[in-house]
This record gives sequence, C-alpha cells and structure tokens, in this order.
Amino acid sequence: MAAMEGLQAVGAGMEENKENERPGVGGGAKSGALGDSLGLEILQIIKESQQQHGLRHGDFQRYRGYCSRRLRRLRKTLNFKMGNKHKFTGKKVTVEILSDNRYLLLVLMDAERAWSYAMQLKQEANTEPRKRFHLLSRLRKAVKHAEALGWLCESDRVDAKTKLEAQAYMAYLTGMLHFEQQQWKEAMESFNKCKTIYEKLANAFTEEQAVLYNQRVEEISPNIRYCAYNIGDQSAINELMQMRLRSGGTEGFLAEKLESLITQTRAKKAATMSEVEWRGRAIPVKIDKVRIFLLGLADNEAAIAQTENEETKERLFESLLSECRDAIQAVREELKTDPKQRDHFVEGEQGKVSNLQYLHSYLTYIKSSTAIKRNESMAKALQKALLQQQQLVDDGKRTPRPQDLIRLYDIILQNLVELLQLPGLEEDKNFLKEIGMKTLVYKAYRCFFIAQSYVLVKKWSEALVLYDRVLKYASEVQAQAGAAKKSLKDLPDVQELITQVNAEKYSLQAAAILDAENTNEVESPSQVKNSKPLSECLETFCLDPSLVTKQASLVHFPPGFQPIPCKPLFFDLALNHVALPPLEDKVEQKAKSGLTGYIKGIFGFRS
Repeated sequence: MAAMEGLQAVGAGMEENKENERPGVGGGAKSGALGDSLGLEILQIIKESQQQHGLRHGDFQRYRGYCSRRLRRLRKTLNFKMGNKHKFTGKKVTVEILSDNRYLLLVLMDAERAWSYAMQLKQEANTEPRKRFHLLSRLRKAVKHAEALGWLCESDRVDAKTKLEAQAYMAYLTGMLHFEQQQWKEAMESFNKCKTIYEKLANAFTEEQAVLYNQRVEEISPNIRYCAYNIGDQSAINELMQMRLRSGGTEGFLAEKLESLITQTRAKKAATMSEVEWRGRAIPVKIDKVRIFLLGLADNEAAIAQTENEETKERLFESLLSECRDAIQAVREELKTDPKQRDHFVEGEQGKVSNLQYLHSYLTYIKSSTAIKRNESMAKALQKALLQQQQLVDDGKRTPRPQDLIRLYDIILQNLVELLQLPGLEEDKNFLKEIGMKTLVYKAYRCFFIAQSYVLVKKWSEALVLYDRVLKYASEVQAQAGAAKKSLKDLPDVQELITQVNAEKYSLQAAAILDAENTNEVESPSQVKNSKPLSECLETFCLDPSLVTKQASLVHFPPGFQPIPCKPLFFDLALNHVALPPLEDKVEQKAKSGLTGYIKGIFGFRS
C-alpha cells in the first residue's frame, strides 16, 4: 500500500515539474515540487557503476573491488570512519545523521559489494560446490543492507521517487535470495513487486528517462516465468524460450538454469522416442543424447527461421552445431565399443550399412546442412552490406569485400563434397542429383563474386569470362530443375542471378570502353614515368610516385664498368751508368782437385 501511494505521489509531482528534474549520476540532492529533500538515482547509479567497472565482461571481482574503494572514499569524505588502525568501532547510518544523500549511497554500496561477492562465488561454485554456502551468506548480507536502505528512505527527508526505487531494489535482492534457495513462490512474489514498481516509475517519466526502468523489467520477466514453471505452470517454458529468442540469449544467473530446464524437458520427451526416419529408412535411436538432440532439432530450426536479428541467428546456429557435434561424438563412441557395428555393411545385404553407421551419416548430414545454412545466412548479410557499402564507410566500420563472400562459398562447396562421401548414400540417385544441383548453384554464385573482385581491379576480360561461366552454371541448373523443383526451394534464386549478371555485363563493357579511351589519351611530360634513375635527371621535373616507396630508383646499382688508365711503368736507367767496385778479393776461390787438395781440406788448410 505504501508503494502504491508513493507511486501516485511521484507521478503527480513528475508531471508538474519534468523540467526541474535532473537525474543525478552521483546521487545529488534534488529540489522542486518534491521539496528540498534528499534524492538518489539508485538504479542509474548501480547500472552505470556495473557497466564501467567490470560487469560488462562479467568480472564481479573487479566490481567488488570498486565498491570497496568507493566505500572508503565516502567514509573519509563524510568523516564516518569505522575506528582507527588499532580498533574497529562499528557505526550505522541512522535517520538522525541523514543530512546528506551520500549516507544513502554508503548503504547502497555496502549492498552492492555483498551482491557482487555473491555473484563471484556463484561463478566459482561450478567447480567448488562448498562455496555455495558462502554465496547464500553474502546474499543475505546484501538483503540486510538493502532493507537498511529502505528503512532510511522511509524518512521524511527523502523524496518519493527514491523511496520507491529503494523498495524495488530491496525486492529485487530478496527475490534473488529466494531464487537461489529454490523458494519459488516467495521469489516470484518479490520479483513481481519489483516489476510493478519499475513499471509504474517508467509510466511516470518521459520515454528517455524510463529506458532504465524498462530494461530492468525485461531482465526480471524471465525470472518470474521460471519461478512460475517450477510452481506448476507448464506453459511458462514456451514463454521462456520465446523470451530467449527476442532478447538474443538469456544472461545472468538464469542462463544456466534455463538451458538445463530445456534439456530436462526434452529428456522427458526422449523417453518415448525409439526411431527416426530418413530417406525412406527407419533408424532405431538408443542413445539418449542423440534422442534429445533430434527432439530439439525442429524447435531450433523454427527458432532460427523466426529470428531476424543476425547476431541472435548466428548464436542459435552455433548452439545447434555444438549440440550436433556432441551427438556425433556419442555415436562414434558407441561404434568403438560395439564390435558388431564396426563393420560398415550388414551381413547378407550388400551395399547396406549398419543402423548405427547410418545414424552417424544422418547426424553428419544435419551438421553439414546446418553449416551450409549458416554460411548462406552470413553471405546474405554480406550482400546487403555490399549494397550499403557507402553507409558502412560513414559509420567507420570495416567495408565488406567480394573476397569475403568467395571464402563463404568455398566452405559451402567443401561441405557439399563431404555430403557426397557419406556411407550408405552411394546408391541414392536422388540424393546425388540434389547435391549436384546445389553444387552448381553455389558454384554460380562463387564465380559471380570472383568476377566482381576482378572488376574492382579493372581486369575486364577475366571478369567477362567468369560472367559467362555463371550463365553456364545457371542454365544447367534450370535445365535440371524440371524434375527436382522441391530441392530448389531452399536454394538462392538462379533467375535473379541471371538478371543481375546480364546487367553487370553491360556495365562491364561500358567501363572497359571508357577505361580504354582514358589510357589512349596523351599524357603530359610531367606524368610520363622515366626509366632513368634520379641521379641522371636532377635538372628535369618528373612525377614519379615510386620515389617515395621502398623501390625508388635513385642510382644504377650495381654500377657499370668504366675504362680507367693503366698504372705507368718506371725504368731504372741510372743503373747502366753505375761503376761497381771490384769484388774479386772477396770471392772464394774454387778448391784444387786431387790428393793434395783433399788432405788440405781434411785438416782445414786454406790457400
């Protein structure tokens, strides 16, 4: 009742004084029709603090550190210290000292710090279950601080809007505590109270000011439906799945619970599933993981078809591919453990593979087909971006190129080749024909974008040849489409491609003619590129863009050979006129031969 009365009061006050109302990010006091009272933008403060200090990336520890530092600064500024270095003296914010809105902010930061610690423990409790007890303790602490904030805001010094926001904040934290304790009825009541207050506040403000309140209502709605499902409302699961699609994925502490709930719901239905039929053959399904995947396949495909947001569609594709890989892995493990299923073919039936191997082929077909649909969806998005290329450039985003589309179609063609190699489908002529037609269609689109990439670099002849190849592929598809029109429903329109190629060919011919005329024009002497290096034409002006690159032609290198004069020869002519002194007395005479000479030589006699 107090909340409803406050809603009426704040609504009347806001209608009269919208111009005087100024939302305070730091929680400043406000004046106007509400009187000179204290005010605090509780939801705006916590949202901005969370986004700027870690919660944008799910880092609760960083946000908890920010709350602790801000509490320290507030206590120091307000001279509201809890003792000194040697002794702790507990203090509580009371109504008597409530002279500044920063006292309210002090209690709010206490609650946020306890809540962020609880969410941090929730992340760590996945590997350490004992931390769940600490998690509940911190949530109770956060609720206690939120109740203290609500009690302080009941004072006459606080304006009506802050009172309502404090009650909504307290109801939100209380609902989270009951949610973790699996007290679904109490949690649903608290979340409904919080939702009601925020809806009324959103109606009392302008559209710009009510954005935060509406966002909070959207965050709370899945929690309410989850509680309703656990109470006994079986229709809530469908609403939860629709909410997940509209919002692009559930976030926060509800995400894991919702995924687990969807898996459990499918597991209950999987107990009645015994076989699946594919291409005229019934396949018994005995693996629970494969049953769950096949039951959810139709829902996932319908969800992808209904989604218009590209990011949400990409996320759903990735989720479906991940589940398909897990199912394939389960079948592979079964093939390894069962010796009877290791042989591909059934005894007595030539060319027919075993049931488990055929199931593996079916799941592989689903995986490859989903990958083809995902790449085709990405290709359509890139084609739209190419048409709006100028707008993307103005927005500062990366400009898409035809090469990006070529890569996507290469992957699609590779997936089609893998489909042709699936065991058990070698003799299925309809399947082979269908894959052949899909291959022709995607080859045509691949050639088209290769031609466009050649057009960008002004290779006119190559582009024209590729356009003719596109028309060839498209005509083959149309020739074979008579008996297989059903298989063309999910493929891109070939007739539209033919029309576009014919238009591009005329544009290409015109561009080629204009480019040829431009090249035949006489260039000015300053624009003619000279093959001489810069060192040989220093006195003439030449516009050569290569001079500012790494391949600038400055000098001839290596330098060429040049003739040089030989080194002169010097002749010593003075030697012919020099009289040398006689040296006969110093020249040793030749020893005489014979016995006398021999004896003299023995005894060392010299003449």
